[in-house]
Amino acid sequence: MSKIEKVLFTGKTHTTFSDATRAHGNLDIELSSPGNAKPAHVFAATQAHPTAEQLFAGAWSACYISAIEHIAKAKKVVLPADVSVDIEVDLGQTGQAYFLQARFFVRLPGVAHDVATALAHAAHELCPYSKATLGNIDVAVNVLTA
Repeated sequence: MSKIEKVLFTGKTHTTFSDATRAHGNLDIELSSPGNAKPAHVFAATQAHPTAEQLFAGAWSACYISAIEHIAKAKKVVLPADVSVDIEVDLGQTGQAYFLQARFFVRLPGVAHDVATALAHAAHELCPYSKATLGNIDVAVNVLTA
């Protein structure tokens, strides 16, 4: 993997379960899971004209937060109501080549840090977007429990 020398643009998303508040002037997207018409994920306060990096981060975060939920249920871990995942996807350049890199901020308030960290890493093993990017782009994961 090549390291990005110059970041050209960063697409950011904030993903929660469907009880998030809405922000005026921004794009809010509600996604449902297969077989479930009720919105399962909400992207609140996305810029009105999202970029490819924002859309990629949004789709990835919806998949990833679902993976966290799935793994938590399997391990009988009760998730707090205010679980959130923020993903920042950078489009960058090294020489004449273009690359992506990502930063995850996984918020699991009140969950023991070791349990939250295990959930965050296990979600990457389950999420198809994480599998697709594994070894292809740099991904940093930050787990916040406070």
